[in-house]
Amino acid sequence: MDLIDDVDAVDLAVGALVAGQRGALHAPANSVITSSLWDLERDVVLLEAARTQMVGEWVARGLHGLDGSRSPAARLARETGCSATAAKVVVRRARKLRTMPVTAAAFERGELSTDKVDELCRANGKKRQDRFAEAEERLVADAKRLCFADLQHVLAVWRDAADAEAADDAAQRDIDGSHFAAVRSYRGTIDLHGRLDPVRGAIVCGELERLEQHLWEQDWAETRATWGDDATVDKVARTPGQRRAAAVTLMAERSAAMAPGSTPARPLFTVIIDPATAERVCELSNGTVVGPGHLAPFISTADLERVVFGPGGRVLDVGRRSRFFRGGLRRAIEVRDRHCTFPGCREPAERCDVDHIVEWTDGGETTQANGRLRCGPHNRQRPGRRTPAPPDPIDDLDDEWPDPPPAAGCTPSVASDDPLDSRPDAGPPPDPGP
Repeated sequence: MDLIDDVDAVDLAVGALVAGQRGALHAPANSVITSSLWDLERDVVLLEAARTQMVGEWVARGLHGLDGSRSPAARLARETGCSATAAKVVVRRARKLRTMPVTAAAFERGELSTDKVDELCRANGKKRQDRFAEAEERLVADAKRLCFADLQHVLAVWRDAADAEAADDAAQRDIDGSHFAAVRSYRGTIDLHGRLDPVRGAIVCGELERLEQHLWEQDWAETRATWGDDATVDKVARTPGQRRAAAVTLMAERSAAMAPGSTPARPLFTVIIDPATAERVCELSNGTVVGPGHLAPFISTADLERVVFGPGGRVLDVGRRSRFFRGGLRRAIEVRDRHCTFPGCREPAERCDVDHIVEWTDGGETTQANGRLRCGPHNRQRPGRRTPAPPDPIDDLDDEWPDPPPAAGCTPSVASDDPLDSRPDAGPPPDPGP
């Protein structure tokens, strides 16, 4: 068959699929629907790969300009009814992939999602093309095995290493571009707007999230006291947005209550010492990859802690006979995992418990090798545990993430002596968020 016949066959197959689904989805078993959905998702990727390849050839031949259109994206948006932004993404991807053979081949085989392909295309910037060509095979291999969030992290690290000068320039632009405004609006309300560089943003957001979690625990306790076992998230008095507004106000009230000359909480930079440190990587505790330039303004006022990783990314075990993960052992696991290790969950370390992989009651030891970060809901979703699932929704993914590599660089957080920082190993479910 020629190209026209191929496209016509696809049209017929899609038409038959849509017609066959009308009124028929209630009949198959749950397992059939699930497996069919994954097959269909893979087919969507394959179709998008074919579309991208065709758009690339269409652009390369200049066919978009035959009707006088000024750009490929303009005509694509007009002919298909998509937004100009979406059309530009397709055209940019099509052009990039013509210079990325390994990525294009994996895309055409359905081994990479469209979103992962777009992330790889962004990494292949003009000043990094030669470096990307050298690393493409390895980066594509990472893209195949990693979830999307982890791939973004890996590519961010690679971009900073591949173009250190650009990373330093970007860090300075972020710092110089920080601004904030509080504008009085209708009936005396205040509109807040601004932008912070990654380190200042992490400091502000970390404290905001900590206070919001405390307020959530209060709200949930009141809801449980009122409704008992029938308590659900929709019965909580305040919305997440209302709790965040209360947290911002609480931050201001605490600042006003500080005695003159009081020492504020200091940023905490964790310096990871292992072979990967030589790769010049800096990372915030929330997983954001930053350059050394982002950290420089805080060095004189920050606290530093040192964590030494031995062979295989292991830290010496602490408190082997302890029931709970505390002190240096807990901190080592927090630095290693950085977020909840349940597949697809990115709950930050400060809002996680350190969970025994092999249960303590089954003889599991309190060691680094037997510990991992789990957020409250996923910690309670262990086989054999009778604690009911919390009311907030849970991602249920089948594939386990690969073991995270040891972190390298600096992970800023905020050190505080506030009693709210002392939380039990298990508590109410985390704030469900917006």
